[in-house]
Amino acid sequence: MQNHFYALMSRMKNITRWGLMRNTRAENLSEHSLEVAQIAHALALINKKRFGGNADPNFVSVVALYHDTSEIITGDMPTPIKYYNDEIKGAYKQIEAAAEKQLVEMLPDDFKDEFYSIYNPDPLTAKLVKAADKFSALIKCTEELNMGNIEFEVAYKSTLNSINNLNLPEAKIFLEEFIPSFSLSLDEQRQMKK
Repeated sequence: MQNHFYALMSRMKNITRWGLMRNTRAENLSEHSLEVAQIAHALALINKKRFGGNADPNFVSVVALYHDTSEIITGDMPTPIKYYNDEIKGAYKQIEAAAEKQLVEMLPDDFKDEFYSIYNPDPLTAKLVKAADKFSALIKCTEELNMGNIEFEVAYKSTLNSINNLNLPEAKIFLEEFIPSFSLSLDEQRQMKK
């Protein structure tokens, strides 16, 4: 039987993020999801290797890959609107959950249990993916600011504040060890030594 789930997933590249902001370079949902998966994997490694935690880096990265797939159905809701107040935030969470359920129902029956766990991860995995999502936004803001786009100054400060407010030790380490390099040129990144 034909299944359209993965064809729909390929449409993530058609969903543009940061729609209310002037961008020097457009970012699509596929790019964002890959970046979030890479960062989430790193955060899970920090949890496991530095803190002796039980995060599963592979599962965390898969959850991150699919964390925004509901936007294939809903589109990307700009953050200032999505989080305007608790009522809108709650309503949007319900819409996201309904879209995720719709996506899972498109899968073959023998895939569904796996995807229910991806869309409903354990609290630690969810927290690491949320942090990775915020780091991806911080990186986008950094890149835009590096290009002289002051439109992203407030978003940078707000996103950095959100990361700090997570009170997540894994995020603190990622912020200190990995984020500074995003402000460097390619030549500077390549010349850096341990």
